[in-house]
Formats: sequence, structure tokens, C-alpha cells
Amino acid sequence: MNQTHAETITLPTATLATVSSEPHPTREQAPRWTAVVFDLDGTLVNTLELIVSAFQHAHERVAGEHVDPETAKSWMGRSLLDIFGDGPGAEALLNAYQEFNLANLETLQHSYDGVVELLKELSTCGVKVGVVTSKGRDEAARSVAAAGLTGLLELTTTLEETVLHKPHPDPIHHARRKLDAGDEPTVYVGDAIWDVRAAAAAGIDQVAVAWGASTAEALAAENPSHGVVHTVDELRDLLLG
Repeated sequence: MNQTHAETITLPTATLATVSSEPHPTREQAPRWTAVVFDLDGTLVNTLELIVSAFQHAHERVAGEHVDPETAKSWMGRSLLDIFGDGPGAEALLNAYQEFNLANLETLQHSYDGVVELLKELSTCGVKVGVVTSKGRDEAARSVAAAGLTGLLELTTTLEETVLHKPHPDPIHHARRKLDAGDEPTVYVGDAIWDVRAAAAAGIDQVAVAWGASTAEALAAENPSHGVVHTVDELRDLLLG
């Protein structure tokens, strides 16, 4: 497969602390929420390089246009159908993006230190854990597997499950139903402004993480109900109390 060479990019390294796989023996673990729903890209798995490169590849190949990394990251969190629209060239852009993404997923996707341990601790504490992503189900399952997260969460909502996508609340409502969360306290954790907006529209709590697509400043401007965290350890302390 011939691919247009994507610009080499340098993305900021997330300040995530490496944690031990052993539980913290001195901490009284009392979950603040009984259901936690995560975004996938840029939150649980580091797909920033993969997604930025895929956007660059698609636009260079189809339109001969250069997309800078910050612009590409600002699109993350929404569905490709919403990003590319239905105008001239949209289908070609979508196909070129997906072709590159699927061919390079395991190579350009990376892991965030501490995520596996966090998900295990949430499970040990009886927390229901789901994922709402704008990715298609097959691609999302590949990302989860590549990150070693299979069995630690439920892919509750992918692109195919709802007609409307983030920042609309429907994907989160769907996830809560699949988790059988009912009226249980629920929080959505995401790295993009679209995540914060979707959770707020769904009427649940929001936590923003600053190691993904949107900057800490942009996330803070959305006033997430439980703020912006900068490390997985900070997120663990917030979720487990």
C-alpha cells in the first residue's frame, strides 16, 4: 500500500507517574462514583501520534493540504463522519484516514503508564467501568487489545451504537444503560473539550485529563465539574477517594 509520508511530529510527553501493580496498602479505597465511563483515544490509550499522522496523510493524499498537529488534535473526540462532513472529497478523506490508521495502529499507538493498574483497582473496588468512543467497534477493540486492556473494561458505546455522537449526550446515555448504572453516581473521564461537553449534556460528572488532545487551559475553560488532572495518580486519587 502506497502511503503519503506524514510529517514527523513531536508531541508533548504526558507527565504520568509509573505506578506499582501492587495495591496501595495504606489507602482506604472508597470509590467516589460507582460507575466510571472513559473516553478511549488520548485518555486510556496514547493514539495522538497515530491520529495526527492519519489526518495528515488523508489531507495530503486527497487534497494536497498540510494539516498542522495542533489542528489535527483539536478534531479528536468527535466522529470522523462529523469531522469530514458530507461535502466533496469527504468519502475519499475518510477512506484514506482509515486505511492509514488501520495499517499503523499497533506501530503508532502507545500506552500510558498506570492505566492498567488503575482499571484493575477500579474493578477490585466493584466500580462499573465502560468506554464511550467515537471509533468504530472493530478499531476500538484493536486499540484496547494493543494496550493490554482487554477484559478490564466494557466497550459500552462505539460509533455504530448511536446516530448522534459526542458532544451530544446520546453515547453516554447508551453507556449508562449498558452498564446497568441506572441512577448510580457516574463520571465521564476524557481528554477533549467534546468529552466534557457531552458529559455535562448527559447530566453526569466530568473529569478532564491533560495528557491528551486538548490543553489543560482549554479543558479548564469548559469548567469540568471535578476539574482537570495531570497524572494517572491524580486521577486514581479522585476516583477512589
